[in-house]
Amino acid sequence: MAFYKQQNYTEAYKWYTKAANQGYASAQHNLGNMYYTGQGVAQNYAKAVEWYTKAANQGNATAQYNLGVMYDNGRGVAQNYAKAVEWFTKAANQGDASAQHNLGFMYAEGRGVTKNENKAIDYYRLAARQGDAVAQNNLRSRGLGW
Repeated sequence: MAFYKQQNYTEAYKWYTKAANQGYASAQHNLGNMYYTGQGVAQNYAKAVEWYTKAANQGNATAQYNLGVMYDNGRGVAQNYAKAVEWFTKAANQGDASAQHNLGFMYAEGRGVTKNENKAIDYYRLAARQGDAVAQNNLRSRGLGW
């Protein structure tokens, strides 16, 4: 992590790869981020998905959220809202506020799930209580508190 913070992406990539290949979920997630942003490597969304998936399957909530974003936007994978909801749900169940907010949106819009305003509100509230400003605004615009 120190090499990444120092913006020495070549060294960060080298060490993250060693750790990721030994099964460390946080290193796998970090490699996914490097491929997503193109820092230290050529930007490659498919490779980002590959590494996010490895970390997500080990329960890394941030990787689960990021994988949901990839499926939601069709980056590195075919766009699949149902898969996005699946990954957002896993991250949300671990308390990830961004995933909770995104799930609220998915339920509000009926994207990958049956439209359900009550579930949307429930997820927005979970995110809002953690300080998610967009979720708070979504509740406020419905005349609701959190």
